[in-house]
Amino acid sequence: MSERSTTPAPSGDFTLLLPVYAGDRADFLRLAFESSVTEQTLRPAAAVIVQDGPVPDALAAELARIERYSPVPVTLVKLAENGGLTRALNAGLDACTHDVVARMDADDVSDPSRFKKQWALMSEGYDLVGTGMVEFDSDPGRPGAQRTPPVGAARIRDHARSHNPFNHPTMMYRRSTLDRVGRYEPFGKMEDYWLGIRVIASGARVENIAEPLVKYRVGAGAFARRGGWTEARTEWKLQSAMLKMGFITRGQYLRNVVLKGAYRLMPAWAKRIVFREVVGRGLPGDRA
Repeated sequence: MSERSTTPAPSGDFTLLLPVYAGDRADFLRLAFESSVTEQTLRPAAAVIVQDGPVPDALAAELARIERYSPVPVTLVKLAENGGLTRALNAGLDACTHDVVARMDADDVSDPSRFKKQWALMSEGYDLVGTGMVEFDSDPGRPGAQRTPPVGAARIRDHARSHNPFNHPTMMYRRSTLDRVGRYEPFGKMEDYWLGIRVIASGARVENIAEPLVKYRVGAGAFARRGGWTEARTEWKLQSAMLKMGFITRGQYLRNVVLKGAYRLMPAWAKRIVFREVVGRGLPGDRA
C-alpha cells in the first residue's frame, strides 16, 4: 500500500476480516494488507482489522499507517487483552458492515485475482468459498508445496469426514450463514475445521477453487505446532463431536481416532511428509 494515491479499482460488497496479535510482524502485515486490498483486481468495500490485545510499537505504527492510507475504509477493533483467534474473529464479525466476509491472516499473501474469483461464486448464491494455497517459508516468490482442496459439494463433504476441507485463511463466507451455525466456537486449534463441519451439516452451499489463490507462510516449527498430547486430545474431542451430530459413522470415528491421533503424536519431520501425501486425498472410507 503506497501513501500516494492509487488508481481506483472496482470493489465488491464484502468486508475483509484480518486479525492481528503481538506475535505478528509489521512488514508481514503490510504485505498481507496490500495484497488483499491495494493489489486486488476486485477490492473489498471495507476492511476490519482486529487487534487481539496489546501489540509492539512497530506493529501499532503499521496499523495506524494502514488506517490512514488505506484505499478502502478500515475499522480497527482493539481488544484489551489477547483472547485468541476465536474471540478475535467473532469480534471482527460484529464489526463487519457486509454480509459477505473475506478472511485473511496477517502473514500471508493474496493473489491479485483472489477476490474477483471468489466473489463470482458468492454472487451465484454460495455461502462459503475457499481456495487452494501454496506454501512458502520466507520468500513469497519462491513457492513450495501446494494445498489443493476438494472441489464440489459431494467431495467436500466426503473429505470433511477425515480432514478439514477448507483452507481457513482463504475463506470467503456469509456472516448470516455463520450466525445460523453459531459462528466460531473454541476448539483448540481446530475452530476452523469445526466451523466448516457445522456449515456443511447445515445444508449451506459450499465450494472450493482448486487454484492456489493464497500464499501461506509456513515458517519454522509449523508442523511441530500441530502435534503433542494437547492436539491429540483436541482431535479426539472433535471426532466425538462429529460422531454425536451424525456427521461420521462409528467406523469412521474409530479410524480417525487411531490414525489422526497417531499423526498428532508423530515427530514434526514425519508429519510434514504425511500431511502433504495424505491430507490432500483424504482417508479411505470417507464416503457414507
